Amino acid sequence: MFVKRMAGAGLTRLDATLVFEALSMACPSVAAFLSIHNMCAAMIDKFGSDLLRKKYLPKALSMETFFSYCLTEPGSGSDAAALKTKGDKSNLDYSLTGTKAFISGGGYSDAYIIMARMGDDDTKGITAVIVDDGAVGLTFGGLEDKMGWRSQPTRQVQMDECKTPIENLLGEEGKGFSYAMAGLDGGRLNIAACSLGAAQQAFDQTRAYMAERKAFGKTIDKFQALQFRLADIEIELQSARTFLRHAAWKLDNGAPDATHFCAMAKKLVTDMGSKVANDCLQLHGGYGYLADYGIEKIVRDLRVHQILEGTNEIMRIIVARGLST
Repeated sequence: MFVKRMAGAGLTRLDATLVFEALSMACPSVAAFLSIHNMCAAMIDKFGSDLLRKKYLPKALSMETFFSYCLTEPGSGSDAAALKTKGDKSNLDYSLTGTKAFISGGGYSDAYIIMARMGDDDTKGITAVIVDDGAVGLTFGGLEDKMGWRSQPTRQVQMDECKTPIENLLGEEGKGFSYAMAGLDGGRLNIAACSLGAAQQAFDQTRAYMAERKAFGKTIDKFQALQFRLADIEIELQSARTFLRHAAWKLDNGAPDATHFCAMAKKLVTDMGSKVANDCLQLHGGYGYLADYGIEKIVRDLRVHQILEGTNEIMRIIVARGLST
């Protein structure tokens, strides 16, 4: 495995779910930002040429070079294959023109994996290239003011005849969309792990709060109705954790239904994470609505997990297609 030769940890996708679950217990926004970089590095490791690996992976592994993933556009979110960013090729470089939207790390990252159309209007016309920060023709939109994920910058990435050298081609021309989708399998596991860890943290904080908060002469964790709610949350967390680990194992072992399971895990765990965080806010009562307790931040941060890396509606479509094959 190349990352081992480059002094990487050589961890599996299953290992990654453990790592990102733990990181997100401190801050799901930071953990998710790191997961995107991780996904980009994995794409370079899996699909990049030896030259590209040697050029980028050592500093990507040490995080001296931070990566952003650029697929979504203002007019193509869930319908990612409809992207309009155009690429032209010369003997020396690729020239890209177009706009990417909702890019985590836009204007902050050191390099960007860009999906651009260099051929037909179908998915086989899409090619992936790496563009370095500072490239001619590369600019950024204003900082987006977001509901959550406020620890990480989000901007449009804009290209006007943006130049990147020929050797920055990722993999083969015309296979960019398949690379993007393959990268998303791991990304979906990571974002699910981020939801799981943040939800677990909200649950731990809620149990501690309920053991101290008194009403009607006793701590509120002694009321059976609330104990049942805590029991339901524990069941939801453990069920989601088990399913996520199973999906990661499928991806690690190249199971033919790995994409099917990654989509199911992403939908199940991110829905669960938002539900648990919201339930924990409710169990805090009015205090849960205050920033002092940190629960409202978890609710805000996790809401976008049901949208990015493919909306949970798209996850249902992927699962349904898997059932018909």
